[in-house]
Amino acid sequence: MEPGKTIDRKELFKDVRRIVLKIGTSSLSKEDGSFNRRLTEDIAAQVARLRDSGKTVIIVSSGAIGIGCEELKMKERPREIPLRQAAAAVGQNILMQEWMTAFNKHNLKVAQLLLTYEAFSNRMTYLNLRNSISALLEAGVVPIINENDPICVHEIEATFGDNDKLSAMVASKVEAELLILLSDIDGLYDKNPKKNEDAKLISTIEKITPEIESYGGSPTSMKGVGGMRTKIEAAKITSMAGCHMVIANSAIRDVVMKIMDGEDIGTLFLARDGKYKNRTRWIILSKTSGKLIVDKGAGEAVRKKRGLLPSGIIEVAGVFDRGDIIEIESEGTVFAKGITDYSSSELDKIKGKHSDMIEKILGIRNYDEVVRKGNIGLL
Repeated sequence: MEPGKTIDRKELFKDVRRIVLKIGTSSLSKEDGSFNRRLTEDIAAQVARLRDSGKTVIIVSSGAIGIGCEELKMKERPREIPLRQAAAAVGQNILMQEWMTAFNKHNLKVAQLLLTYEAFSNRMTYLNLRNSISALLEAGVVPIINENDPICVHEIEATFGDNDKLSAMVASKVEAELLILLSDIDGLYDKNPKKNEDAKLISTIEKITPEIESYGGSPTSMKGVGGMRTKIEAAKITSMAGCHMVIANSAIRDVVMKIMDGEDIGTLFLARDGKYKNRTRWIILSKTSGKLIVDKGAGEAVRKKRGLLPSGIIEVAGVFDRGDIIEIESEGTVFAKGITDYSSSELDKIKGKHSDMIEKILGIRNYDEVVRKGNIGLL
């Protein structure tokens, strides 16, 4: 963006029809640890107004673990994963009751969707998820999404970061035009505002540079686990998807309506010009099962949108099957992801070999290319 150039947010958001709204743990908890019912009621009222103006809203709501801890009379948030999963299981039910009560006042129904990262990595599951959300929106229902903590095999919140990444993945998958992240912070600063009085709030970010990433630092809020680092990671996902993102403070009265009206609130991350195709975006955002380390020539060929031949493969890392998503690395940098047409054991046998040798070595020959050009997403 040119120096001194300002963005007309009202103009930018005027055609926004689908919004993903994420509410963080810190926003849904009061200072004493109790649930912030006033916020859910305010959000429900604002969503109802947005729907009246022809917009649809999907909510990603944190807070289940905090509510569960309170309900189970835990003195502090437990560190042990089973206890946190138990708290989440208890709290999720109460969290949905709170949202249902808030939206009932506006004659709106809500639906609960609990997701894991795997839902985004399996193409068929992802398509079913997108179709389900679309059907709910068409039926006038407000989808409320959270991570499925009780069944996650990874450390709770480590994958999605207090739902920052989850909300970005959802926004990407449902082709939303705007993601709003509400937390207890005003936006992205050039320094930690809690330690530096001269810290400046950044109003608009066009491109996420290494300098911008450095502003993420460590999490600024101790109540949630998202912090700024995961919010910047979320912005990378939405930018790629052609979706703008705003970080704002949930304590601002009518904050969602004010953002939609174009007020200069929080930090706006602009979407990239020319978003990725849906399939390419799915490949890039999917969980990987392994890695192929390729030589410089193969790396250059892939970057020029050609397929990956077995002759360019130096090393195969991980165990994976045909059809799995793998990373592609060259000269120490992972620069692409792709869908492999050969398993790791097969690739171990044909790596460095010419394509004409595939059938002789394996007894079969799926394709000359290990990863076809249409199945590659450049990072």
